[in-house]
Amino acid sequence: MNGLVADTSEWIEFLAGRPADLLDNALASGVVVVPPIVIAELVGGARSREEKMGLEDLLRDLVIHKANFDHWVRVGELRRTLRSAGISVSAADAHVAQCALDRNVMLLSRDAIFTRIAEHTPLRVA
Repeated sequence: MNGLVADTSEWIEFLAGRPADLLDNALASGVVVVPPIVIAELVGGARSREEKMGLEDLLRDLVIHKANFDHWVRVGELRRTLRSAGISVSAADAHVAQCALDRNVMLLSRDAIFTRIAEHTPLRVA
């Protein structure tokens, strides 16, 4: 496996202790890439200072996708393309999908919107 982007929905399952074998294996292999918005979503959902600190410790050592200007242009283009196909996608979800597309890696998510995105793009979803 040369990389894997994990969406917030998959992290929530993993952090809750529910089965997340692909993420577990990717973490053990050191190939997880984190979109910046996923960090914000996870930290924003922390219920305590201790939980927030634990998240920071876990995420700090992972590869963070660099989201430069061109990346955000591609995010906008992805949203525009999907909208023309009748699919409304939030900027956050488009950003996560674009991170996986930019790196040509699998996106791990339990959110059905990514399956819909994959029907119209080269995105690979597990």
